[in-house]
Amino acid sequence: MATVVRRGDTGTAERILDVAERLVQTKGFNAFSYADVAGELRLSKPSLHYHFASKADLGAALIDRYAARFADALRGIDSTATTSSSKLRDYAHLYADVLDQQRMCLCGMLAADFDTLPAPMRRSVVRFFDDSEAWLTGVLDAGRSDGTLHFAGSAREQAQLVISALEGAMLVARSYHDAARFRAAAEHLIAALAATPATRRSRR
Repeated sequence: MATVVRRGDTGTAERILDVAERLVQTKGFNAFSYADVAGELRLSKPSLHYHFASKADLGAALIDRYAARFADALRGIDSTATTSSSKLRDYAHLYADVLDQQRMCLCGMLAADFDTLPAPMRRSVVRFFDDSEAWLTGVLDAGRSDGTLHFAGSAREQAQLVISALEGAMLVARSYHDAARFRAAAEHLIAALAATPATRRSRR
């Protein structure tokens, strides 16, 4: 679902994507128009349509670019983090870094508008979460195998819980304008996964 960028003018296309991404992350996909992007960049609306024929094309390109960056970040975590717990913490930091910019996860915001999105965008949003879930499942499986992570149920179910918890924690933290609230929730989540059954019993 890659969007073709007009050859020779990728700079303008990237600037359009940068502005549109911020608007989605702060307002939502349905809350901005081409006129908003054109006004901020001092471009004509025909110029925007030259690069992205429709808002659906622009949205598809936004998800593609965001998912590619996120995948690169996960590969970076795999190459630098040495334990499953540290991988989970680095994963949570990806969300925290976005929140520090007064933004939300792009695909989390798109999920809020899910029923109104064009079908290709809906499939791409689901693919983004599927890819994150698959990566987390691998991390959780490895942690349980080496005895550093402990949880009931399957690793896939736990991965779904982690994504849901972090996305939800972002929403609540945003309501309070308090990124520290998100970081505390993420740390408690990861600490609970790293706690041994004996440690959990001693806390009761």
